Amino acid sequence: MLDAKKHSQGAVANSHASLAFGTREFAYRHRDFERVCGLIYERAGIALNESKAEMVYSRLTKRLRALALDNFKSYLAVLDDPGHGEWEHFINALTTNQTDFFREAHHFPTLTAHALALAQRPLRLWSAASSTGEEPYSIAMTICEAFGKLDPPARIVATDLDTGVLAKAKEGIYATERVAGIAPERLKRFFLKGSGVHDGVVKVRSELRALVEFQQLNLRTDDWPLHGPFDAIFCRNVLIYFDKPTQYQVLKRLAERLTADGLLFAGHSESLLHAADLFQPCGQTVYRRVGNAADKLASVRHA
Repeated sequence: MLDAKKHSQGAVANSHASLAFGTREFAYRHRDFERVCGLIYERAGIALNESKAEMVYSRLTKRLRALALDNFKSYLAVLDDPGHGEWEHFINALTTNQTDFFREAHHFPTLTAHALALAQRPLRLWSAASSTGEEPYSIAMTICEAFGKLDPPARIVATDLDTGVLAKAKEGIYATERVAGIAPERLKRFFLKGSGVHDGVVKVRSELRALVEFQQLNLRTDDWPLHGPFDAIFCRNVLIYFDKPTQYQVLKRLAERLTADGLLFAGHSESLLHAADLFQPCGQTVYRRVGNAADKLASVRHA
């Protein structure tokens, strides 16, 4: 009798779960969510858990409307074609792009000291999850201030998986509330204030934008188009979306692209303990390569 009661309770629970996925504008089954999880992991290395089911529905419904589809099964059928243009929209919809200027502020004095210690050579820096540009432009401002000029001996490469945010980053245009946390003297030096029809926005000065090169890159893939060595790599708050094996492979490739004295800046919630053979801490979420842990690469500097 007890077993029958448990079975009945389980059936009710399953019924509620099915109902939660089914009573919506668009038919959305648990198997659809599981398929989405598999596809985004395969393409981008992003590991989603059950708590993200609502997020997936909310973000992808815009794509169903755009394609005039009425259920997720039909939408996922579109993705059966690995070369379909919808893949770009799918990935863009499911990647998270929350960021701020000078986020995790303790990293930037460390970057300043590091840049000045290497002042005898041109610097190559990489923002590996650049989102809408706040991070690479923060790096650029820091380097300009370190050298006291708008044309420092540095080149910054900024990459992201999401082509939509890269387009916004290249423009360098932000609502004034996005730069509210930047000191007034920095705002005056590095941004142009909009007026008239452009009131309420600011634009990154052309000199600063010239220091940053934006391009798409999927950290999950093996064939990164970027070659080292880099003097510093910012890979912050992106590893948390990967499982441990994927994290390790990404960290290994990052190590391969760092100079022997280069620094890796990680996010505050990211632990590199499982990659202790690759990186050792040298500050608050700042790391150096461990000896010769990185594989030797035929690294070529690009002008």
